[in-house]
Amino acid sequence: MELRQLRCFVAVAEELHFGRAAERLLLGQPAVSQQVKSLERELKVELFDRSPRYVRLTPAGERFLPAARNVLTAEDAARALAADLAAPAVLRLGTITGLGERLDLILDTYQRRAPGVHVELHAAPVRERLARLADGRLDAAFVRGAIAESSPELRFLPIWQDELLLALPARHPLAERPEVDLAELADLPLRLTERRNHPALVDLVTDACRQAGFRPVLGPAHSTLQDTLAAIGTGTPMWTVVYAANARMINARRVAFRPCRTPLALPTSLAVRRSAPLPRLLVEACRQTSHLTCDDQDS
Repeated sequence: MELRQLRCFVAVAEELHFGRAAERLLLGQPAVSQQVKSLERELKVELFDRSPRYVRLTPAGERFLPAARNVLTAEDAARALAADLAAPAVLRLGTITGLGERLDLILDTYQRRAPGVHVELHAAPVRERLARLADGRLDAAFVRGAIAESSPELRFLPIWQDELLLALPARHPLAERPEVDLAELADLPLRLTERRNHPALVDLVTDACRQAGFRPVLGPAHSTLQDTLAAIGTGTPMWTVVYAANARMINARRVAFRPCRTPLALPTSLAVRRSAPLPRLLVEACRQTSHLTCDDQDS
């Protein structure tokens, strides 16, 4: 009996769905199914009643679940102790702008579990951030958007989706609506960071505009989100996008933040080196905040 078999069994038992259990474990669904079947063969009992419409525990599975959880709880305690004893003195973490309260929650959760570790935060453009991670100058890094050109030495662990809101002058007629259709912004200049700073964000917004039937009129690229919002606040017709959690923290009465009728969101991942041990405590801390919505503008 292996711990990975027990982890897969408990995940399926709690999710009652092999696909959701696979997502939770960052594994493929076939791998989860295989581990559960191997455990059943070893125990010589069926743990799940499977049908095309549902998955549920058999009586044997219900009896086995508490014991499996106890084993995994003991494993977690041992791992936490080992991590506390062997954790590096410093964790070098590459950050993205606009994490806001989420970053505080992640750091608080992580440092409760690894109180002896000092966390160093390093901000840099996405390409430089990944280069520092690949050559060992960083231990982990947050990354927004799908990474098409990535180093084979890196692994990307999905952790949450960052919702984007539309920002436009508070006095503009569209600001009176609870949500805005992108096509209604076709005649307004769009202000974004330069693509080299955040290609995933720029591509997401411009592709969404094209799908809405127009090519956006690009205004001057902004140097900072604060400057762009200040310009929008003057009432000059223009718009941009802001991460939702960042919008909640901004006190800008002259700017209105509205959801897009067709939701805009960027996936966020934690990048790590494949050759290094997985920073499990950091990954778990990130997952605990995955229900939040996130923020700002420049990755």
